[in-house]
Amino acid sequence: MITLDNLQPSKGSNKQAFRKGRGVGSGNGKTAGRGYNGYYSRGGSKVRDAFEGGQMPLQRRVPKFGFTNINHITYNIVNLDVLNAFPEGTEVTPIMLKDTGLVKKDLPIKILAKGELKVKLTVNAHKFSQSAKEQIEKLGGAVVVL
Repeated sequence: MITLDNLQPSKGSNKQAFRKGRGVGSGNGKTAGRGYNGYYSRGGSKVRDAFEGGQMPLQRRVPKFGFTNINHITYNIVNLDVLNAFPEGTEVTPIMLKDTGLVKKDLPIKILAKGELKVKLTVNAHKFSQSAKEQIEKLGGAVVVL
């Protein structure tokens, strides 16, 4: 029967902490597994990420390329064939496009002329391609640039 006075951990469950550098007799004294000389044998030595032992590191070997224009505007693209989902005579706004899930991000909207529009609509957007504008107006709809 187990009582408070004879409680003890099960055999082999508690291991003694390994104490490095505590004398030659410990089996891991003197250099404490670090070897004799060099950077890694000294105290406080830490190797930074991407250090390759003095070899030219990868991030410096690989060339830089490309250019990012700080004035570039990214648009949500909406094609005309998608706008056929709206009923005749509807005024399509960016909020409606977001609510219906046709636009995911909060970016300005650009209407492109992929597909064919079959419904007369008033479309509010930030930008239109020339051919999209012509198709909308050809059906008697209106284009409103925000």
